[in-house]
Amino acid sequence: MKRVLIVTYYWPPGGGAGVQRWVKLSKYFVKQGVIPYVVTVDPTKASYAILDPTMEEDVAKEVKVVRTSTLEPYGIYKTLLRKKEIPFGGFANEEKQQPKLTQRIARFIRGNLFLPDARRGWNRFAYKKCCELIEKENIDAVITTSPPHSTQLIGLKLKRKYDLPWLADLRDPWTDIYYYEKLLLTSFSRTRDKKMEKEVLENAGAVVVVSEDIRKTLLSKSNKLPVEKFHVIPNGFDADDFKTVQAEQKENAFVISYTGTLTDDYRLDGFLEAIKKLNESPLRLHITGSLPQPIRAKIENAAPGKTRFRSHVSHHEAIAQMKAADLLLLVIPDTKGNKGILTGKLFEYLATFKPILCIGPHGDAARIIATCISGKTFSYDDVNGIASYLEEVIAQWKPHHKTSAGVPEIVNQFSREKQATQVLKVMEMIRERG
Repeated sequence: MKRVLIVTYYWPPGGGAGVQRWVKLSKYFVKQGVIPYVVTVDPTKASYAILDPTMEEDVAKEVKVVRTSTLEPYGIYKTLLRKKEIPFGGFANEEKQQPKLTQRIARFIRGNLFLPDARRGWNRFAYKKCCELIEKENIDAVITTSPPHSTQLIGLKLKRKYDLPWLADLRDPWTDIYYYEKLLLTSFSRTRDKKMEKEVLENAGAVVVVSEDIRKTLLSKSNKLPVEKFHVIPNGFDADDFKTVQAEQKENAFVISYTGTLTDDYRLDGFLEAIKKLNESPLRLHITGSLPQPIRAKIENAAPGKTRFRSHVSHHEAIAQMKAADLLLLVIPDTKGNKGILTGKLFEYLATFKPILCIGPHGDAARIIATCISGKTFSYDDVNGIASYLEEVIAQWKPHHKTSAGVPEIVNQFSREKQATQVLKVMEMIRERG
């Protein structure tokens, strides 16, 4: 297998975990003698929630990137809601408790008129380009990655036309995503969406998911799905990033760092109550990412004068912050199916070899943290447990000394290089099965 077509909406200058996953995997495909052809969207016409132009530097020069036009409704969304940005996953940048009428209308339109998602307008452009590449470049196999899950429909069409080995990579659940109910789908739309999901899963040569819980969820979608079709390859980290990126300058305090989205689903009350118990400790909270103002106010009230907030930063800057921290905070949203949530951030946390405080269910993330001996997981309301763990780690901390956790031999199994090898093995299995 020498030439692989990767179909992905998210690619630099877009940012986020989905971009990082395939930029990094394609880099290590090249090192194993496979040439990736990437079909993605023209960034001047794309609807990106996050931008990170620095990710362009991580695209291997051997990767052939082809960009296409698109036709999407997000301009209407921004006009309707008078916003400058499109919604994040889970609507992190919208009002949460009682969405405004215009927000509910926008969600209803997105949920029912643009199935399976609002980026489906890219499909016809991407499909045409994929056909050209398959016919001109002798492509050996196809990989589609989502979200957006509409991308999987491109893979389905290509499979029916060319019958090439096809791997469907689903980084998130489809009809079981935690914010699915907020899309206000009608019963007719739900049925259509589930039908598309089922067709993709039944026709793909293999399905790769990022967690065991997602594997179980998708496997239940049809009695025609064999267990051996599904492969768990979680998000990971690129060891090169942690060799080249220097830690940011650190203040003389015990720094707890969090990077990523925060919404009402990310229950912080127990953690913040624990922080209040440690007011005499020399700690600081560094929060980087998208969060509504009420959540920011809660955090500031729990640790007045000890918080630092930043909006989205580049991937390299995020790693620099992680490396400078003394403890890394991971919060799993309190939603349906949260035991299977494995964010890309978890694996980069592991790669810093800093202690991790995880707040959430005892699911896949908790299991990995425990296996790597990289930290501890507590339920949302375990104030005393969280406070005790913080006191324990702070007691071991010394100014200007690095805190550490994790077993390298176990952590390194999540490197992007090893995962690229796993993906290529799955592709070879599909080819051999015919």
